[in-house]
Amino acid sequence: MTVPRPLRLTLFDLDHTLLDGDSDVLWCEFLMREGVLDRAEFEPRNQRMAREYQAGTVSAQDFCEFYVATLGGRTRAEWEPLRRRFMDEVIAPRLGAAAHELVARHAAAGDLVLLTTATNRFLTELTAVHLGFAHLIATECELDDAGRFTGRVTGTLNMREGKVTRLRDWLARQRIEWHECETMFYSDSTNDLPLLRAVRKPVAVNPDMRLAAEAAELGWPVLHLRDLAS
Repeated sequence: MTVPRPLRLTLFDLDHTLLDGDSDVLWCEFLMREGVLDRAEFEPRNQRMAREYQAGTVSAQDFCEFYVATLGGRTRAEWEPLRRRFMDEVIAPRLGAAAHELVARHAAAGDLVLLTTATNRFLTELTAVHLGFAHLIATECELDDAGRFTGRVTGTLNMREGKVTRLRDWLARQRIEWHECETMFYSDSTNDLPLLRAVRKPVAVNPDMRLAAEAAELGWPVLHLRDLAS
């Protein structure tokens, strides 16, 4: 990839930043509604995981594998009809005009825009396309020899410190040096503090309480995208 130097690299988190909600939690709710997951058994676990993520008490491994496990035993092709309906019925309505406009504004200015999310690639590929991203860094799902999801993750998880590692690895594959970039990152979550602290221009978007406090202390700008579609 040939890019200008210095490069304006603008990064976006997805859940509760551009998306009004959490992709993983919404996916589980969708599967329960469709009868793929048993609500009585799974809903309390899903709610507990969401609370632990917000509190920052769950490990990256446990968090990512909890949700990737919902894919286990089926191939991409077998999941595709449900994934498409999930995108159209659940995700697209939660991507508001402000989110689209923010991404488009940076792209129109010549920035290299990239979506980076702890949610797995299979669930977020369509969201990235919908928002106009050509580049996505996400948690990767393991497949067996028959092409079925094993329910496990593979590689470095794209969460907390892993977001910094995965971004640096991605830049290396593009032959882009970190010091050549004017970096900017939009995120809502305390879980993204490692990457927010690593970039030159961190922006707290719809921040959780702990990130709002951190942003106030460090003088980071705060943005609220509250005109998201209902």
